[in-house]
Amino acid sequence: MSLASSSLPLLAQDAPPHITRPSANFPPSFWGDTFLHYHSDSLEIDDNTKQQFQTQKEEVKKMFLSSNNSILQKLNFIDSLQRLGISYHFQHEIDEALEEIYNSSTNDNVIIEEGCLHYLALLFRLLRQRGYHISSDIFNKFKNNKGDFDQNIAKDVQGLWSLFEASQLRIHGEDILDEALDFTHIHLKSLIDQMSASFAAQISHCLRKPLHKGIPRLEARRYISFYEQNPSHCKVLLTFSKLDFNMLQELHKMEVGSITRWWKMSEFATKVPYARDRVVEFYLWTVTMTHEAEYSIARKIESKLIGCISLLDDTYDSYGTVEELELFTQAIQRWDSNSIQSLPDSMKVVFNAIVEVCDEVRLSTLESEKSSIVVQCVQEDFYNLARAYLNEEKWRHEVYVPTYEEYKDNGVISSACLIIMKSFLLLAKSSVQDMFDWILSKPTIIAAVSLIGRLINDISSHKFEQQRTNVVSAVECCMKQYEISEEDAYKLIKEEIEDLWKVINEEYLKSDLVLKPVLDCILNMARILEIVYENFEDRYTNGKLLKDCIVALLVDPISMEEDK
Repeated sequence: MSLASSSLPLLAQDAPPHITRPSANFPPSFWGDTFLHYHSDSLEIDDNTKQQFQTQKEEVKKMFLSSNNSILQKLNFIDSLQRLGISYHFQHEIDEALEEIYNSSTNDNVIIEEGCLHYLALLFRLLRQRGYHISSDIFNKFKNNKGDFDQNIAKDVQGLWSLFEASQLRIHGEDILDEALDFTHIHLKSLIDQMSASFAAQISHCLRKPLHKGIPRLEARRYISFYEQNPSHCKVLLTFSKLDFNMLQELHKMEVGSITRWWKMSEFATKVPYARDRVVEFYLWTVTMTHEAEYSIARKIESKLIGCISLLDDTYDSYGTVEELELFTQAIQRWDSNSIQSLPDSMKVVFNAIVEVCDEVRLSTLESEKSSIVVQCVQEDFYNLARAYLNEEKWRHEVYVPTYEEYKDNGVISSACLIIMKSFLLLAKSSVQDMFDWILSKPTIIAAVSLIGRLINDISSHKFEQQRTNVVSAVECCMKQYEISEEDAYKLIKEEIEDLWKVINEEYLKSDLVLKPVLDCILNMARILEIVYENFEDRYTNGKLLKDCIVALLVDPISMEEDK
């Protein structure tokens, strides 16, 4: 995650008159106190709803386990569970089914040879999503003698759609999937006008935001509406998915209410006036990483950590002088408040907020034998983040443009994704076998997502940042090092982001099943980045642009009345 801000010169309130600071006039929170009234210590759900939920859940499970359907029917059922956002209730059963399907498909060539395009593409995507390294060569059968995709499949909309979604999971060296992506995108776009309104809306959405890059909760909310419009939908699946979404939404409202209350009681708006007030927006990062009820405490603590990161970011980018920030960085390194007594009061407030939230991390992990490791990791990551912010501020102050590689090495840290992913995983997934050793090994997938965060933020905020003096971004570094135009720099960076998605897909395939829940959180971080910095916009700073996402996830429940 990058919380990089854009700002204009302004005299700070608690600074000596002779110090002109690069402060910012950020707009106030779009949500204000909207979520305060949701604050509660317990979730109250009536007994009838609980009973209905449990009954529907058991019914779905029976449908899944008693099915003697074909492999294609089983795959379609699993796909529906995932798209409706309820697959996490049946993950064990799904894993067993996919393992059996994988073994059958690899041992019986007939399953591959006689499969239609939709079937093979769905098989490929569902298996790849769960970490099975199924070969992309299965799509060679849909090519002609010239080595191009056969035009006979160009009118198979369902098959094209499935292949388009499957191609999103491509890795390096899979030229056939690169070709499939271009082929399906062109033909699906050309066929939209010939589709029904509902189907055309689904295809248009997938072309803008493929399933693999979409936030699961948002995609589920959207798909429930599409699914309901399908005359052949399963009423049990529809009812259960609605109940599940609404019950979780009530919990999420409570959580964001709790975080809003913490932010208000801490008086950051008045004590740190230069910082962005984006409580609901930074909660969005945590609830999209994992939404299950069992991670509620981790989400609330992590939201506070992200709030502190946002305060820290704005302190370096929009307030402190280089001299002050050097002292501030040293204080974080030493974890010593005595080092900041000469600094402005607002910076002391930020430092104390970080310390207090780290104390909360310690308290929440006391029962774990890894508690000291968790706290130490979070503290070290805060120091590394502060140091990366300081480097960028020095570059701006010294009018220095680093090499593209030097900038990226620092940007992996300054994007803040690394500290967010590590701290959340250490809080939420501490029971996962071997997770601590894996985290400490500096996994490639975390570095890849962190770099995406830096690069996608830079190309989204570059135009606005040019209004500020000496702001360095990946765009300037590319232009200088490779002596290319701004347009070519944008193209190079976007190509690198796509390449990093291939790295993510590769790393997912390398890990064993035990780490899949951890990898899913990391993958979701990459997905939220795609939403927050979509269309070259910084939607975190301009929180109004995330309104529709937040309303869908945290405000409006889904009507239980079925559309006729």
